[in-house]
Amino acid sequence: MNETKRREIFLRLQSSNPHPSTELEFQSTFELLVAVVLSAQATDVSVNAGTRQLFSVANTPQGILDLGEEKLREFIQHIGLYKTKAKHIIETCRLLINQHGGEVPKTREELEALPGVGRKTANVVLNIAFGKPTIAVDTHIFRISNRIGLAPGKTIMEVEHKLTKMVPDEFKHDAHHWLILHGRYICQARKPKCGACIIWDLCEYKIKES
Repeated sequence: MNETKRREIFLRLQSSNPHPSTELEFQSTFELLVAVVLSAQATDVSVNAGTRQLFSVANTPQGILDLGEEKLREFIQHIGLYKTKAKHIIETCRLLINQHGGEVPKTREELEALPGVGRKTANVVLNIAFGKPTIAVDTHIFRISNRIGLAPGKTIMEVEHKLTKMVPDEFKHDAHHWLILHGRYICQARKPKCGACIIWDLCEYKIKES
């Protein structure tokens, strides 16, 4: 896909949604971190259902530590991999208190050193909480990047590097939001809604559904 096409894709996505944001619910950087950790292999809907209740009871590192791992599990038990996630969140809360004064760190290296925080989670927190032009590649973005020819790659890292290089700077901060939402609601895995797609004519996907 050439530069002109890529630019037009993001211009249209921007026009249809000038101020995109995550569908995860949060009121602080710490709440965002917890929500993103919980969202791995889970839907935002299921995460929000759990965090609404959890954050009304405990929404700080110390609060969740005081809650304890077993009680934390009760709030998130409907979310996939909840036992592992509960353990990671408890360990992360302990590290935030002991090493970061209870605050979420602002660097990738420090974020990725937290249990349960990988590159994608770090990218989301850096982008949403700290305004960095990072692109968090999830399954939706990986699929779209390959399907429409935007930034084809065999691995998540390859797609991320290509998007970081190819997405015009003015769109980088919001790019992953637009692509996630497009993949979630329009360019879906099993049956893309090509007839409702605003970038249909720019897409290089050969088989298009009406």
